[in-house]
Amino acid sequence: MEKFEMVVQREDGGRLDSFLADNMPGHSRSSVQKLIERDLVNVNDRPAKSNYRVKKGDRIKAVIPRLQRPTVEAAAIPLDVVYEDHSLIVINKPAGMVVHPAPGHRTGTLVNALLHHCDSLSQFNDKLRPGIVHRIDKDTTGLLVVAKNERVHRHLARQLKDHSITRKYIALVKGEIEEDGGTIEAPIGRHPVDRKRMAVVARNSRSAVTHFKVINRFRGYTLVEARLETGRTHQIRVHMHYIGRPVVGDPKYGRPGDLEVESLMLHAAVLGFIHPEKGEYVEFRAPLPGHFQRVIDSL
Repeated sequence: MEKFEMVVQREDGGRLDSFLADNMPGHSRSSVQKLIERDLVNVNDRPAKSNYRVKKGDRIKAVIPRLQRPTVEAAAIPLDVVYEDHSLIVINKPAGMVVHPAPGHRTGTLVNALLHHCDSLSQFNDKLRPGIVHRIDKDTTGLLVVAKNERVHRHLARQLKDHSITRKYIALVKGEIEEDGGTIEAPIGRHPVDRKRMAVVARNSRSAVTHFKVINRFRGYTLVEARLETGRTHQIRVHMHYIGRPVVGDPKYGRPGDLEVESLMLHAAVLGFIHPEKGEYVEFRAPLPGHFQRVIDSL
């Protein structure tokens, strides 16, 4: 157990959970809320709720259990390898596969499969995310690149930060988009009420830019190509929902009454970058998965 203790020095510190998230290094608001729910946080020697308004002179004490980081084991899970050399590997990820271990998904992830397939992976991230340069959602299919050493990882991460990596997605969205294309520029942050969702919000958000163009129109639906300029969590899903054209099959941001589909109709179809060792631009493409193509054919 670790212990945290402090005396509030300002008149109104706001909500207890927000105050502690700002003053306890390494803790988010959600992690603080879990401590409060377990009665591990006291204010003036009494348990308090997350929405308690912190006041000057309050003595806050918290007991923080030490969590052991889980280890990740290799697993013989088939991979669709699009390209591989001694420095990196490009994978076409199927729907339903989580990229790296997380609560509720400790096994069966892309990382488990990569540890079995590759002799080495970059340790630039923590032990739960070896080699992972960028992610795509569990139910999103398509391309991502994985680094096998730290130098390659840093080079690719720098390209991501500079917005120089090409990332194009194919999405089937609800409703017919009249324009042939456009740009959605709207900041994305945590939903103010549902913390498991993202949303277009003004406060506590980061800039997000998605360019799109229409590929085909169907009765009640539109097939679009979306190009990411930034890479925020759920960016395409949030932006398409924001303009009233949610991605079909989206359990978080979709609408009732969509087509009956097997999975989210979002596919990372094109991935291009400067190869860190060859110094030249390389680009990879992945065709629509079978379940996606069947829906398009039916329309």
